[in-house]
Amino acid sequence: MKSFRQELWFNVPARRGFVNITPQVEAALRESRIREGLCLVNAMHITASVFINDDESGLHRDFEVWLEKLAPHEPVASYGHNTGEDNADAHLKRQVMGREVVVAVTDGRLDFGPWEQIFYGEFDGRRRKRVLVKIIGE
Repeated sequence: MKSFRQELWFNVPARRGFVNITPQVEAALRESRIREGLCLVNAMHITASVFINDDESGLHRDFEVWLEKLAPHEPVASYGHNTGEDNADAHLKRQVMGREVVVAVTDGRLDFGPWEQIFYGEFDGRRRKRVLVKIIGE
């Protein structure tokens, strides 16, 4: 069995945002030359996530509104974690959206269902963060 590892780096200029990283993951898969196996994609920061869903702007706005209702940024004093930082809400949002995804690799391609794409979710941006792509198989 072969394995391949690559880091993707992002710097989302806003506090929050969603980035479709499917093209970068597909490029990593091509570079790996793995035809059958599994592809793990995970956020390497505790205030960011990786998830699979539809690439539709209305849905992304719905995520933003829903997450802000679940874990509002303000008032920052309402969180015990916010002692020197103001990102407690980002930790909670990451917990809901998830740390990682695993996608089957079939015949050298990501084996998605209809409309599925891989996203990086940023909840405490304005600095460089990374995503790990680890592909194993033959």
